Amino acid sequence: MAATGSSNTFSFSLRRLPLDLEGGGSYYSTPALGDPRIDKLPYTIRVLLESAVRNCDEFQITKEDVEKILGWEKTSMELVEIPFKPSRVLLQDFTGIPVLVDLASMRGAMSELGGDPDKINPMVPADLVIDHLVTANVVRSDNAVQTNMELEFERNKERFTFLKWGPSAFHNMLIIPPGSGIVHQVNLEYLARVVFNRNGLFYPDSVLGTDSHTTMINGLGVLGWGVGGIDAEAAMLGQPMSMVLPGVVGLKLHGTLRNGVTATDLVLTVTQMLRKHGVVGKFVEFYGRGMEELALADRATIANMAPEYGATVGFFPVDHITLEYLKITGREDETVSTIETYLRANRMFVDYNEPTIEPTYSSYLELDLRDVEPCISGPKRPHDRVTLKDMKADWHACLENKIGFKGYAVPKDLQDRVVKFDFHGETAELKHGSVVIAAITSCTNTSNPPVMIYSGLVAKKAYELGLEVKPWIKTSLAPGSGVVTKYLLRSGLLRYLIDLGFNLVGYGCTTCIGNSGDLDQIVADAIIENEIIAAAVLSGNRNFEGRIHPLTQANYLASPPLVIVYALAGTVDINFEEEPIGTGKGDRPVFLRDIWPSSEEVSEIVQSNVLVDMFRSTYEVITKGNPMWNQLVVPTAEVYSWDPSSTYIREPPFFKGMTMDPPGPRSINDAYCLLSFGDCVTTDHISLAGSIHKDSPAAKYLVEHGVKPKHFNSYGSRRGNYEAMMRGTFGNIRIVNKLLGCETGPKTIHIPTGEKLYVYDAAMGVKSVIAKSFESIHRSNLVGMGVIPLCFKSGEDMESIGHWSDWA
Repeated sequence: MAATGSSNTFSFSLRRLPLDLEGGGSYYSTPALGDPRIDKLPYTIRVLLESAVRNCDEFQITKEDVEKILGWEKTSMELVEIPFKPSRVLLQDFTGIPVLVDLASMRGAMSELGGDPDKINPMVPADLVIDHLVTANVVRSDNAVQTNMELEFERNKERFTFLKWGPSAFHNMLIIPPGSGIVHQVNLEYLARVVFNRNGLFYPDSVLGTDSHTTMINGLGVLGWGVGGIDAEAAMLGQPMSMVLPGVVGLKLHGTLRNGVTATDLVLTVTQMLRKHGVVGKFVEFYGRGMEELALADRATIANMAPEYGATVGFFPVDHITLEYLKITGREDETVSTIETYLRANRMFVDYNEPTIEPTYSSYLELDLRDVEPCISGPKRPHDRVTLKDMKADWHACLENKIGFKGYAVPKDLQDRVVKFDFHGETAELKHGSVVIAAITSCTNTSNPPVMIYSGLVAKKAYELGLEVKPWIKTSLAPGSGVVTKYLLRSGLLRYLIDLGFNLVGYGCTTCIGNSGDLDQIVADAIIENEIIAAAVLSGNRNFEGRIHPLTQANYLASPPLVIVYALAGTVDINFEEEPIGTGKGDRPVFLRDIWPSSEEVSEIVQSNVLVDMFRSTYEVITKGNPMWNQLVVPTAEVYSWDPSSTYIREPPFFKGMTMDPPGPRSINDAYCLLSFGDCVTTDHISLAGSIHKDSPAAKYLVEHGVKPKHFNSYGSRRGNYEAMMRGTFGNIRIVNKLLGCETGPKTIHIPTGEKLYVYDAAMGVKSVIAKSFESIHRSNLVGMGVIPLCFKSGEDMESIGHWSDWA
């Protein structure tokens, strides 16, 4: 997209790009502006600058907006707003389907108002990857992938039909069918352009996504982050996103990771470090000679978890490592050469062999990669990092501590209690900290060949020494793309993962998004009846309460190889330096050091088994789907015909009865406090994605509409139905509402009656949310829905102002 010809104030900066392409190409040259401030701008801000220059039409984007960005060093401290137009929009099915529902509803409204419904179309490319629905129902089976996919289609046929209708009705829309991979890994390996060529005009790839981990693409040098559905819809329809010009934190890297330390250890360290520094609402940009030691996959792992360390993005500028990754993932040599030529011409390429001017940053941090230690994070937040050597002591402290992010308040005499039970003819036992879910999952890590090869080697060494995973532990392997399976097969390591119970269960988010499936009922009963604080260990990016599984109160994020190690140990209550993982052949104790491979071993296997043809053969057919997808029959009308009996897809009320004249402002009168929370209220508390509890208002609604409990599916799958989602808001079973005292759960005290009700039943329409601070996505979503986000004044909070009963 660009303001073309004489309509662009900066048309004088158009230059020809020296390319061996038929017809050549042109680009808006920021160096041609002749402003010395550009050379000191962070690379992220240069992307914003180029977009503003290219789209400057003196209507949506003005010359004054460009000047704000040029003066970033001063204006970023003044909280000025700028408009930003991304190059494309990225959607996944959980959050993408409400966007498609809204677009379909807009077309209906346009038709009713006598307009042309075909005018409602994406003006920038919109890619939608269906990846959030596959559930680890069947595990430890050679047929798990097929069976889980069949269940996925059985439950979601109506949704899939609607999604398949999308690209047939709307222009500029691409659908990646289910079973293909995880959105961010597919984006990294296939969808990302890095540099766009639109009818001979070249410009940087940039993306807004409806998933917070869209940030992963910053590891490839593509500026992108997650936004609310409303912002995504606006961007698709050609509207610029209004954003505060952010400060940029420069994180300088030097040194190299020690032998045996993984990218996951690094990202958990970075997450804790940046969370402590405070980067909310800011960009983070990585620089320094340590960048040369980080593979692209490692950079993507770090960029993926930007939401967890609080930044809008964690950006790695394009360099020679980026170009090599583009080649190994199947991009054509000519395309890669064009990317390099353009970025060098517009001073967006980093060459460590050439003298460069170091950008100016708002604040500076440094990390010596040699200081990174093996670690995990939990049990309730991603930034609560614990080194392996301290894990046992930390776990016992969590049992002892009062209830909180690092506490369960378990009485002393119950902390070491062991519960024994019969598990299908075998004696099983559980105690606090016993692992019941071990999942290699999530784009964060399965996109990283070294850590996946690490996990295969750990499995091989463990299997050969005679270690086994207890059968009552639910194990699963859900890669983010089919490429992972190909290199694990070629290397001969997949068989060892399967030997330990880590069979392939599907290509999608699974456990990381809460689609972990049911535990065996025997295990579930043992946990419930004995109030066991059971643990899940996963290679994911989030572990907030209630997200992974309703019965795992302790959830730890770990590298894929450590997921296997904890599964073998069967508990998080262990010090791997002093205690054996288990007993192997000949009753020999096996320690972590006995099965942990060296970095050299991993590197050799990656070099010889991760091949360009694997990426090309995978992505050549990715849009062609599978037999179940291809058999779906979709409507052909440009205006969608809504089914009033559907419990999955319902026409939203926002555009019904719309007139050409917008309604005027309305006063807020007689408002009262609905909910009162502490810190760190997340999306997992507000808008659930996981299972629907049988006693919840959403369950009641579904039953009233003829849906049996076994067909409830998940909240995420119901996001195309506003009726179900309204009833699930603040439905987290672990949420703590101060109006209820110490009681947890999705209820509140209705004011003024004093009744204890489900949140949905007590709500009469929320008009404002008052908080100490907001994540940008939440703030923009509230504004888009007509809810006022307000912040307490500095030094004030709810307690300092008065008791909640006075808030009426």
